[in-house]
Amino acid sequence: MLPRFNIYQPFKRCKFRFFSRSVVNPDAFLVGSSCLSSSCSSPEPSLVRSDNLTLQTTTEPSHRDHIFQLNKIIARCVRSGDIDGALKVFHGMRAKNTVTWNSLLVGISKDPSRMMEAHQLFDEIPEPDTFSYNIMLSCYVRNGNFEKAQSFFDLMPFKDAASWNTMITGYARRGELEKARELFYSMTEKNEVSWNAMISGYIECGDLEKASHLFRAAPFRGVVAWTAMITGYMKANKVELAEAVFKDMTVKKNLVTWNAMISGYVENSQPEDGLKLFRDMLEEGIRPNSSGLSSALLGCSELSALQLGRQIHQIVCKSTLCTDVTALTSVISMYCKCGELGDAWKLFKAMKKKDVVAWNAMISGYAQHGNAEKALSLFLEMRDNKIRPDWITFVAVLLACNHAGLVDIGMKYFDSMVRDYRVEPRPDHYTCMVDLLGRAGKLEEALKLIRSMPFRPHAAVFGTFLGACRVHKNSELAEFAAEKLLELDPRNAAGYVQLANIYASKKRWEDVARVRKRMKESSVVKVPGYSWIEIRNKVHHFRSSDRIHPELDSIHKKLNELEKKMKLAGYNPELEFDLHNVEEEQKEKLLLWHSEKLAVAFGCIKLPQGSQIQVFKNLRICGDCHKAIKFISEIEKREIMVRDTTRFHHFKNGSCSCGDYW
Repeated sequence: MLPRFNIYQPFKRCKFRFFSRSVVNPDAFLVGSSCLSSSCSSPEPSLVRSDNLTLQTTTEPSHRDHIFQLNKIIARCVRSGDIDGALKVFHGMRAKNTVTWNSLLVGISKDPSRMMEAHQLFDEIPEPDTFSYNIMLSCYVRNGNFEKAQSFFDLMPFKDAASWNTMITGYARRGELEKARELFYSMTEKNEVSWNAMISGYIECGDLEKASHLFRAAPFRGVVAWTAMITGYMKANKVELAEAVFKDMTVKKNLVTWNAMISGYVENSQPEDGLKLFRDMLEEGIRPNSSGLSSALLGCSELSALQLGRQIHQIVCKSTLCTDVTALTSVISMYCKCGELGDAWKLFKAMKKKDVVAWNAMISGYAQHGNAEKALSLFLEMRDNKIRPDWITFVAVLLACNHAGLVDIGMKYFDSMVRDYRVEPRPDHYTCMVDLLGRAGKLEEALKLIRSMPFRPHAAVFGTFLGACRVHKNSELAEFAAEKLLELDPRNAAGYVQLANIYASKKRWEDVARVRKRMKESSVVKVPGYSWIEIRNKVHHFRSSDRIHPELDSIHKKLNELEKKMKLAGYNPELEFDLHNVEEEQKEKLLLWHSEKLAVAFGCIKLPQGSQIQVFKNLRICGDCHKAIKFISEIEKREIMVRDTTRFHHFKNGSCSCGDYW
């Protein structure tokens, strides 16, 4: 018997014998098969691999076959999570080999509550091999017992590459790169898994320089290393470097590699490139999984590419993901963000199984569309269905209250979140509450809430407060909010623009010039506003005072006609929403050529009479455009939907779904 050591000395006092029970007719169990390699990339040994196949008793060949079959049954039980079934077979075996013990040890060691049992079983293995030791080592690492894992590793009588890789991978995943590095350079024979673990570890810690150095030095670069570098560059917003790595890959790309590129594009505000690559992946014959589909659907949401989103929905329906909760939830979210709330609701109702993420998506959808009553009703239904809300649920609930101006109800849910659901407020919750109070004109209460935050106020909360100050034309508090915002985020263009807007509305042109000068000196560039509309599968973009679109003449003609009809109906331009220090007539013309008005007019020209017009904008809709589109919806007898950065506006018969509370 090999020499043994014991990390858990107290366990010896309560010795547990695994020979105590027998099994009736063990051959009645179904036989499965699996034999995986022990050189895996994660600290998870395979089920039945063993270098020591010595039997504990002298057996005939037929007996060996019988043990082999029973070992397969134990392995199958372990894979399916039936540890009690595996134990029954184990206890009924008259003879066992090391594979038998290892197979059972794998199953028991995966359950954190059975650590003592796993250690006792390990102590009883008559002839443990390298794999036996690796299972226990993996058990300590997986459960975060690194002090015991290190002691166990140091005392192991023999180690193989899997032993070293288990420790290196464990330390790397914990972010303890110095310890991982020390083991890595102590390892005499490194393999691909060793290099992958270190490269991935540095990527997770954000140290791209060291990851890149190791990547270049690696004698063999597998798909894991290439994919890790792509992921790292995308997370660091170095899209061009990620593209170069993807292009230069010398090994076959796997699904994870494609997903890393697609999600990277979407997260770096390049959804067009992400969707193009998604199409390329499909043409390569690679089937997407729920992760890739979620990224593609998010790209569709960002671009409001409804038709492509519908096509991806069809891919989901025709695949094995047709019942996958994650994939279906992504489709629901896409429909909500593309303005098709009805399709989202149909899919949600049809889902047989809904988790908290699915409920959150639907509640958020109704909140974004301004239907607070339905959003709050869904929250109560979710609670009645015993689905426990999380912090994202309450962001959606508070957003619903915010868009409807339900101050008292919002305050009630904010208090209930901690008291009844033990959900600690996060920055997003405070941002919603500040917006709710601020837009209701309760600026002092909003400021008091900011000062009571249990953590340092973040830039977004001051940006939200600044927006509320602009709505209520409180220049004193606006200056305070802008200073705090720019102190936290000096390159935030919105801080300068909002403050300039407030000064412009009060005709304080010298102050407007001062803000613009400061903005220029800080090299801050305002994000240009633009709107877009999809007509017959082609997306048309418009900027304010656009001079590029080929049909501008007909658009301007349509707008001039609409302006005359609007004025006859009582429309007066909101000149405060033009920041130029020019004559009123010129201001009216500049307002008339705002990007959302250009897009709406183009929709009126190109879409059949009576059909809905859907316009999307990259910034918040301007107050004058909001007012004008209400008139246009009445004049043109159309429903017009505008999605800006905060919500959906549904214009119909001269009114908006927001009730002018936005």
